Amino acid sequence: MSASAHYPSALHVLEHVFGYSAFRGEQQAIVEHVAAGGDALVLMPTGGGKSLCYQVPALLRAGTAIVVSPLIALMHDQVSALLEAGVKAAFLNSSLDAEAARAVERALYAGELDLLYVAPERLMTPRFLDQLDHLRDTGRLALFAIDEAHCVSQWGHDFRPEYLQLSILPERYPSIPRIALTATADRQTREEIAARLRLQDARRFISSFDRPNIRYTIVEKDDPRRQLLHFVREEFAGAAGIVYCLSRRKVEETAAWLQEQGVNALPYHAGLAQELRAEHQTRFLREDGLVMVATIAFGMGIDKPDVRFVAHLDLPRSIEGYYQETGRAGRDGLPAQAWMAWGAQDVVQQRRMIDESEASEEFKRLARNRLDVLVGLVEATTCRRQHLLAYFGEDAPPCGNCDNCLNPPQTWDATEAARKALSCVYRTGQRYGAGHLIDVLRGELTDKVIERGHERLSTFGIGSELDEKRWRTVFRQLVARELVAVDHERYNALALTDHARPLLRGEAEFHLRLEPERSRSRSKRRGAAPLDIPGGIPTTLFDRLRAWRAATAKERNVPAYVIFHDATLREIAIARPQTLTELAGVSGIGDRKLDAYGADILQLIAAAG
Repeated sequence: MSASAHYPSALHVLEHVFGYSAFRGEQQAIVEHVAAGGDALVLMPTGGGKSLCYQVPALLRAGTAIVVSPLIALMHDQVSALLEAGVKAAFLNSSLDAEAARAVERALYAGELDLLYVAPERLMTPRFLDQLDHLRDTGRLALFAIDEAHCVSQWGHDFRPEYLQLSILPERYPSIPRIALTATADRQTREEIAARLRLQDARRFISSFDRPNIRYTIVEKDDPRRQLLHFVREEFAGAAGIVYCLSRRKVEETAAWLQEQGVNALPYHAGLAQELRAEHQTRFLREDGLVMVATIAFGMGIDKPDVRFVAHLDLPRSIEGYYQETGRAGRDGLPAQAWMAWGAQDVVQQRRMIDESEASEEFKRLARNRLDVLVGLVEATTCRRQHLLAYFGEDAPPCGNCDNCLNPPQTWDATEAARKALSCVYRTGQRYGAGHLIDVLRGELTDKVIERGHERLSTFGIGSELDEKRWRTVFRQLVARELVAVDHERYNALALTDHARPLLRGEAEFHLRLEPERSRSRSKRRGAAPLDIPGGIPTTLFDRLRAWRAATAKERNVPAYVIFHDATLREIAIARPQTLTELAGVSGIGDRKLDAYGADILQLIAAAG
């Protein structure tokens, strides 16, 4: 029989199985609601403890909980972590051979599992549904958990068609509670999840989307590879991180270049052979200090808690995508950074991709709107976190932990310059690129200016007070804010849009960030200190604990964080418990792990003196 019946309360499960003394945020309310048989739609940020919201009820309810998960790697890690905690868990997916799959099915049929992870396509097979019918008929089907529920949204880049079929569950198993969970969903995606999974009547639990341990930094591109290398070397040497690029080619070139610079980096994109992708993902999960350079094909379900940074070398497609990707940093609650280098050309490229896609006009309109909101974030001169949380409907005070809060940018009133630029676009016939327009504005008598007769225009020379670099910034921002559009068919000619009218009529202002002079000698920005791991860790003991964990994980063939998170090792290193009872009080050490590893840890502490 399943072990579920042996646990008297949710708090008992939390403390003795998972090693935590108290629930966080909405966890307890969710657990109690689902354990009592209620349906739930849970929106909780990455690192907020979503898994416990279905794992604890699974151990409180009689029978086996079925967890629908879209990724094989995630299933492996979740099951490994549960087995380490003494929970009877298994997965059923295409990585198992026929004999291993039959063994799992026998264990399921016999009621020996607390949790079973399955891919959605496996769940929908007649054979598996028959097994679920048997569990239901014998009172041994505990609950359904649908992880990464945003996969049901046809608007998102993680859309999985097989998720749509999960709407059969309430029809076939109406008395079995369902919990759908996702780390990111704006209002529209939220409603789509509820409708497609038939969870309109489910109780909704929406946690704050704030990740206070993540520092957001966005810089303008100026040799972005070198900027990235400086960021990684100065702040995160030897740490695990993810670098996102838009194209496969850029992924491979960036990974190769970082390797040449001495950074332990690997590429990942959908064009690589499946075996190589799997090998790189496994190495990233199991080795310390690896940097994965990837397209958005890499990420969903990456359960590695000690990713210290996520960097973007290209603009993501939306704020939702940015939030989801940056949310893979700092899942352990320790300080982490989300860093991005962007340029107006990124915006042009994204808009072009939207315009040239074969999607419906409605999809294109939504994609453009989402991109516009993201451009607002990168251009912001006030708190980044406020902008980010406002998108998810949250009000927040300035965070004090983003680049704009730590080093408030200076701005300049570029209203007059922008009007001159727009007038010049109009006077020259809306047929020329920024380079020629700048020559006209600055009064440069180039061959092209003379040939076109543009030295006779009223806009010739009216912008001589600004240098070429400043004018380029003005035009980039006019493009980014859609006051002018780029005509790719006519050699990047600029043309006015309807958005330019209020500015030309004197009804709007145009302010730009004043970029500071770059100093090569300044190795670290002011305010970087809080990123040091706090708490005064005795580094030698912490290092010894990490080395012991790495060796143990290798021996057990699991990722290191499945044994213990960095946060748990950090607490041990600070508290230096002397007895098993004291060690049991450390967050993240349940009964099973105390029995398995307690003596080894106490020995390490004693040896450290």
